[in-house]
Amino acid sequence: MKLLHSKSIVKPVILLQIISDQTLVAIDSKTTVRYFHHKSLKVSGGFKVKIEHERYKTRVVAHSQNGEYLASLSANSKEARLYNVQSKQIVTKIDRHQGEVSCVGIDPLSRYMFSCGDDGKTFAIDVKSGKLVFTLPHHADTINDIVFTKNGNWIALASYDRKISLFNLVTMSPKDKLAAHSAPVMKLSFFDKNKLISVDKNSKAIIWNIYSSKVLHRLEGIHDDITQICISGDDQFLFLGTKLGYVLLYDLKTYELLSNRYIKIVSSITALEFDAELNYLLVGTEDGFLMQYNIYEGEEKLKELLKNKDFDAMRKLADENPILTYTQAYKLIDNLWETALKQAKIALQNDDKNRAMLLFEQFKDIPSKKKIIQKLFKDYTEFKKFLQLAKEGKLALAYSIANTYPVYKESKVYQSLEKQWKKAFLQAQKYVLKPKGIDKAKEILAPYRGISEKTKLIQELFTKGNVYNRFQTALGQKAFRTCFELIKRYPFLKEFPDYDLLISYGDKLYMQAHRRIKENKISTALKLLEELEFFSDFHEEAKMLFQEIQTKQKFFQAVESNDIVTAYNMMAISEDLLETDEGLKLQTQWNKDVSQANRYAAKGNAKGVYKVLKPYMKIESKYTFLATIFGWCYMVQLENALQNNVSQATLEKGIKNYILLFGEQDQIEDFFQVFKEKYPKSKLNFELLKKGSLSMWRPSMIVKSILDE
Repeated sequence: MKLLHSKSIVKPVILLQIISDQTLVAIDSKTTVRYFHHKSLKVSGGFKVKIEHERYKTRVVAHSQNGEYLASLSANSKEARLYNVQSKQIVTKIDRHQGEVSCVGIDPLSRYMFSCGDDGKTFAIDVKSGKLVFTLPHHADTINDIVFTKNGNWIALASYDRKISLFNLVTMSPKDKLAAHSAPVMKLSFFDKNKLISVDKNSKAIIWNIYSSKVLHRLEGIHDDITQICISGDDQFLFLGTKLGYVLLYDLKTYELLSNRYIKIVSSITALEFDAELNYLLVGTEDGFLMQYNIYEGEEKLKELLKNKDFDAMRKLADENPILTYTQAYKLIDNLWETALKQAKIALQNDDKNRAMLLFEQFKDIPSKKKIIQKLFKDYTEFKKFLQLAKEGKLALAYSIANTYPVYKESKVYQSLEKQWKKAFLQAQKYVLKPKGIDKAKEILAPYRGISEKTKLIQELFTKGNVYNRFQTALGQKAFRTCFELIKRYPFLKEFPDYDLLISYGDKLYMQAHRRIKENKISTALKLLEELEFFSDFHEEAKMLFQEIQTKQKFFQAVESNDIVTAYNMMAISEDLLETDEGLKLQTQWNKDVSQANRYAAKGNAKGVYKVLKPYMKIESKYTFLATIFGWCYMVQLENALQNNVSQATLEKGIKNYILLFGEQDQIEDFFQVFKEKYPKSKLNFELLKKGSLSMWRPSMIVKSILDE
């Protein structure tokens, strides 16, 4: 790949990010923040924080997507800091970790800054107030990476304990801890709505489905230390940057390695970003360069070569840049090849080798196509013999040749033989089911003796006619459950034409169901899906679609009747609903109200929080989120009370109340330690207190002050 543009930043580039206004943010190891026009790479502004990062394998800096905040580790990594970009002032410092801070992050909606540490803890800070709001599930060892989905609904944490934790920011609840790596997990990236890629210290990469928590694939071909992960804007391509300066390229639809040296740089790759508007890959290096690459480099030349039908040159160009094979221009080669191949086969069946050669003229110099062409001509040397045997009715010999040269099975002659076979077999089936029809059936099928694949079916027909009869009856009655139970017990039934009819019917049901869903004929679609559930190939998808439709029905009915309780609960079940116009409107209102409630919580004003969030008090899926906000509010009350020298007895009462409502949270544990330092003679035993939990919290537990009875 050719370098499009480059800029020298002198120091290692440790972060590259395209923010909301399409500005490119570049941060170096001295935390010098530069803003570039993303097309020209001209500097448009910047500032210096004067923190030098000697280690930057993890995310030691983060920049908010809205351009308002910057997060960074301190020089000694003892604390995480949040800066307001406009004022250049520190909003807050987080020094709660037992040990060093390992990485930081800011969610895509710029609500929270996250501080992750060597102690396996992650603290979430409200960016406006700088106050601790909640903590994420603990890990047994250092947090190495924190990433978010584009919509800000999910967080994933990678840890040295070899596990990955998933957290849902919509419901404010943990989802799962993913465990499949045999080494510490170092890097993560979300893509394609519900997928996650993770890379461990041994450079083993795994693709996950975050909804099912299942491993989808393990990537092959990684032989270097992975330092950075980047995904194209359309989620089609994966770019992995390495310590030795390579960029590996994968197809994220097939998980195929397209190139193990897509780009080669003389320095380690320390930052990667994708410019979706321009289809540019941005690379930051340890020797201080910002580089810009067009992933569709060579596309214009490809189009010119296509006009000249220089397919070999097109192939060579695509060898240099595999992404070109995904362009429309290159796909035309495949279309032309398929057409030529189909027509050449017909020409060879008609013994017209000259026409076949003429059809292949444009492809003969392409090595992969050349092999296919040579094999095709070689295979068709026996076609005359096959044709003669078929005409003479010597079926066993004709089928034997067709099995030797499978390409013959595409010919009209072979298809005609198969049509005759199916007709004869269908006739024989009818006779087998009659009291004295076996002899007649044998007579009909006599020409097919000696054909191995037919003999097996004939034997099954004669020996298990009763089973077939039951299957045929069940099929006629559309008793699909019985049909598939019989198929499971007697796999030979799959060889009969009736099985093909059954599967074909399933395909039709599937197409009809999707058509009815598109037409919004929901009741009809549900009936079709009920039938489709019996078909093993469609069972899981039919079940999922059935549940999805029911959820959507409930959601839209709830929106129509202004039933926000049901609407929000349905949105918690189906993330797709968040992307509907109605869902976006509801989520925007919720985010707006939460933002306002947070302002009250930051002041310890529980009455204000309740007033703003009162409409959500009956929404069960919001309980954990509500508990998180009220828990934060009550912590502020406790901190204010301690600062204002409220009596020891009142503080003890507040601590007891907090533990009873929310259980052991990092916030209250830290507060208790500060309390004990001020009141060392307190007999309050943290371990013996009756404990609640966030999951058990209910709106009925809301009090004006945590210090009251």
